[in-house]
Amino acid sequence: MTTKKQNEHYVNNKEFTEAVAEYSEAVRLAETKGKDLPRMSEYIGECIYKIATRLSTRPNFINYTYRDEMICDAIENCIQYIGNFNREKSDNAFAYITQICYYAFLRRIQKEKKQVYIKQKSIEESGITMDAFDTFDGTHDPNLINTNIEWMQDNMTRVEYEPRKSKRQKKQSKHNLENFTDEEC
Repeated sequence: MTTKKQNEHYVNNKEFTEAVAEYSEAVRLAETKGKDLPRMSEYIGECIYKIATRLSTRPNFINYTYRDEMICDAIENCIQYIGNFNREKSDNAFAYITQICYYAFLRRIQKEKKQVYIKQKSIEESGITMDAFDTFDGTHDPNLINTNIEWMQDNMTRVEYEPRKSKRQKKQSKHNLENFTDEEC
């Protein structure tokens, strides 16, 4: 009889949580003493890289051409916020890092959508999307077309970008005594 090989996860959550908890405690200790922050271990860095890379292969992130930028943003955010991990609140560092990566991916997608929208608007407003061109002698020839523009018109998917609206409500202005007239008093 053959024994089944147990699935080995790419990041061991218990070991990773212990390493992150020790590092975040060292960061807090260094901050209270006013010393430089300690260096993160190779193991933690490797796990963060593995988590970000594996998350980028999910179906909702796989087809983006800027996946490498998404991974880099996620790693940067993880390094920035890993010192905030609190073992008393959670004992799952894997979930903490995955959440940071997920939201870093969403922010990168929004940035790229905005850039594509700006590029499309500038192409539209530049006026280069004419159907035909004039020849050197000034005559209009409908047979002359720009294949690059034709390709863009056929293949460019329109991106509708709406900037996020702030959830903050505007404060209502209070009426000062200066705003009242003699008739209202």
